[in-house]
Amino acid sequence: MISLKNSKEIALMRQAGRISARALQLGGEAVRPGVTTAHINKVIHDYIISQGAQPNFLGLYGFPASACISVNDTVIHGIPSTAEVVHEGDIVSIDTGALYKGWHGDNAGTFVAGTASPEALRLIEVTRQSFYEGLKVAVVGNRIGDISHAIQQYVEANGFSVVREYVGHGLGRELHEDPEVPNYGHPGRGARLVPGMTLAIEPMVNAGGVAIRQLPDGWTVKTKDGSLSAHYEKSIVITANGPVILTDPE
Repeated sequence: MISLKNSKEIALMRQAGRISARALQLGGEAVRPGVTTAHINKVIHDYIISQGAQPNFLGLYGFPASACISVNDTVIHGIPSTAEVVHEGDIVSIDTGALYKGWHGDNAGTFVAGTASPEALRLIEVTRQSFYEGLKVAVVGNRIGDISHAIQQYVEANGFSVVREYVGHGLGRELHEDPEVPNYGHPGRGARLVPGMTLAIEPMVNAGGVAIRQLPDGWTVKTKDGSLSAHYEKSIVITANGPVILTDPE
């Protein structure tokens, strides 16, 4: 069932979203050659705790860290490790969020360590822009499928592929709520967008083929062909005046 939020609840989600967004920003600033993914996770964890919030990924379904940190061909759910060192030219996707006063924020982005290849930079930019293509049609009266289609159309027009097995979602008192928000699909299908609907829209885009594989750790998801992957996510609320981003660091 889709839970619609009132103005008081949305205000609390804005606070959770601000903490989530600032944590992501700080994690991105920590991405540089020579650091471990565990160090990036600690930066994020410590900031969220300092704000009187809880890292909502920590312990979720048994996940052992406060952020998913996914390097190069890892699509999502990379487990931070003291053994994983970031190298020059790597791209690092960070997915994290905060629980604040009972409400969740959720966001993700892909960052560059040093100087990345032109292909990597274009992948990151197309992934980011695909979110905004979806956001353009996240208006009252449209449907979830309109968002999904806009993302897929933009990504594929740029020669990349959209991950099918993992999707965006509603959020609020729970990190994962109805409805699911796929990054592919047909316009005019799915739940109708109404004011008070809160969504996490999160394109996951591969430079190569669409196929993925999961490692034996039960979490880490990689591209099957070893190609790079990027991730971009923000939490939003549907309003009568258009979509509003909740995960804003300011």
